[in-house]
Amino acid sequence: MPTRRSFVTAAAAGLAGLGAARATAQTPVTPALVRPPRLRPGDTVGLVNPAGATWSTIDIDIVRESFEAMGLKVTVGAHVLDRHGYFAGTDEARAADVNAMFADAQVKGIICIRGGWGCARILPRLDFDAIRRNPKVLLGYSDITALHHAVHSRTGLVTFHGPVGISEWNSFNVGWLKRVLFGAEAVTFENDRTFDADETLVQREHRTATITPGVARGRLLGGNLTVLTTIIGSRYLPDFRDAVLFLEDVGEAPYRVDRMFQQLKLAGVLDQVKAVVWGTCSDCDPGEGFGSFTLEDVLMQHVKPLGVPAWHGAMIGHVTKQFTLPFGVEVEVDATKGALRMLAPAVA
Repeated sequence: MPTRRSFVTAAAAGLAGLGAARATAQTPVTPALVRPPRLRPGDTVGLVNPAGATWSTIDIDIVRESFEAMGLKVTVGAHVLDRHGYFAGTDEARAADVNAMFADAQVKGIICIRGGWGCARILPRLDFDAIRRNPKVLLGYSDITALHHAVHSRTGLVTFHGPVGISEWNSFNVGWLKRVLFGAEAVTFENDRTFDADETLVQREHRTATITPGVARGRLLGGNLTVLTTIIGSRYLPDFRDAVLFLEDVGEAPYRVDRMFQQLKLAGVLDQVKAVVWGTCSDCDPGEGFGSFTLEDVLMQHVKPLGVPAWHGAMIGHVTKQFTLPFGVEVEVDATKGALRMLAPAVA
């Protein structure tokens, strides 16, 4: 006859097995890495607006002319100038443009015109099977973080965290884009160290600061901190084990950055990564008066205890000059130098 003790032991074993099964079911399965074909002069790229509204036709003209100046042809999504409240059309319309561009064999790259808010709302409407069958360049940042995570986690496709269509296409941004997407280079990303010695004795802009020295390797994942934490717990996140986590944000008070880092900690993300690269957080000052940590304080509280190589100040984020980072590829980081080196090209 079973005893109370044997019953409790059996029940505990059963619960442990159930917990293990649930943990296994919730652990993301990383698909095989898929590198999109490189862009070549004469290729066609498609413009989509998966998030916030763009109501100026002149903005669209500037985006189109910018990519034509790079030697590309441009086709514009059917719903790019739609408006539904603060979105660029309904969720269905915005998703339809993304799906159509991936399905169109003539389109070799997809450029997100702007960020804002809205990409997370279209994720359930994306045709990931079609995306998997038609790998191509996907470029954007900020709210496009949700698309990067969803597309990469569901298809294995390497996407690109870089300027959006309405970004300033200066020589810095164009140079990194061409090296990564056209030239298929395995580049080393390092901040621009140049400065005018007639204006200042030392470099003042684009400085980096080491949080924890060291070198590490891992898959490059991350993006906008706010957007990333918004989709934590969803089925649209990749496996963060052994990842190099890069982050950026804009217009967030330090206490909100603190809260979002804590969410990453509680979700188990921070404990899995091999390195952390913080870019910029424009307009994230503590404000006037007392009673606030600074952004640097928050980074030291959350990132320093991880004991992994980390630095802040990388040219990533809501700034006029930014890198084109390959989402999902293996990289090596040197936190002392503030360098991030691709270990292989990101495009085929």
